[in-house]
Amino acid sequence: MTLPTAAPTRNSALPLLDTEVLRTFVVIAESGSFTRAAEQVFRTPSALSMQIKRLEETLGQRLFLREARRVRLTPEGEVLLSYGRRLLKLNEEAVTQFLAPSLEGAVRFGTPDDVGSRILPGVLAKFARSHPAVQVDVVVGRSIDMLRRLNEGELDLVLATSGNQGVDAERGEIVHTEPLVWACLEGGVAAQRSPLPLALANQGCAWRTMALTALDRSGLAYRIAYTSENCAGQEAALLADLAIAPLPQSMVRGPLRELKNEAGLPSLGEYQVLLIHDANTGSASEVLAGHVMDAFRGLR
Repeated sequence: MTLPTAAPTRNSALPLLDTEVLRTFVVIAESGSFTRAAEQVFRTPSALSMQIKRLEETLGQRLFLREARRVRLTPEGEVLLSYGRRLLKLNEEAVTQFLAPSLEGAVRFGTPDDVGSRILPGVLAKFARSHPAVQVDVVVGRSIDMLRRLNEGELDLVLATSGNQGVDAERGEIVHTEPLVWACLEGGVAAQRSPLPLALANQGCAWRTMALTALDRSGLAYRIAYTSENCAGQEAALLADLAIAPLPQSMVRGPLRELKNEAGLPSLGEYQVLLIHDANTGSASEVLAGHVMDAFRGLR
């Protein structure tokens, strides 16, 4: 349903979007509830409802569909959510440029390539714009190796997947949770073979541990056909239709597909990405950690 709005004349200026109203809109969209959003922004649900009503009238579009226990975005609301997130981030960068204390020095950041590759380009670009005097040294490797280097004082900030040997889920902050699923080649036959051929990362990988634990509990016969340091090796085996593999749901893209309720495969559950700081981390590291958390929130 399109709401009535006055069309601007050729000489009239378009209305400007209020930053606080945009922030309210984004919080409601991400929480799925006016009540939960009101708790986060310290306002009443009725006050938020009035803000959204004015925003809908300004844009001439309905942004939310109100259901029994939650609200969901209309197609127009989904478009505005993308713009809203970008506008709020740009506003934050502009304010930071003038008001935040100047940061210098270096941050040593460790990450598994399969996790970090999804957010690093945007994080590094944003951090470089707001804090150009800070050098960021990125180290890529297994979570367990990144944690060891953090403990030895060689890294300041680490991303790690929970479930790895030596990775304490209570030590870090959970920044991302996602289902782990079985993946195969679309139209392939690897999932029909017995024993089931698997393509896994090396020992110490959370996805490998979760997959083998689930298979052992199910009693399904399998063999580890291929191992690799990262997802690229696993995907190569999948594309050749030589094996199936456990992968994050968001990484299963054509010509690969998710195996659902097939071949008696057990559910794998969810894995978590942790952000772990050095106890004596500096201001630059704290700011970079904030950018990392923002980037993962944008994936939801």
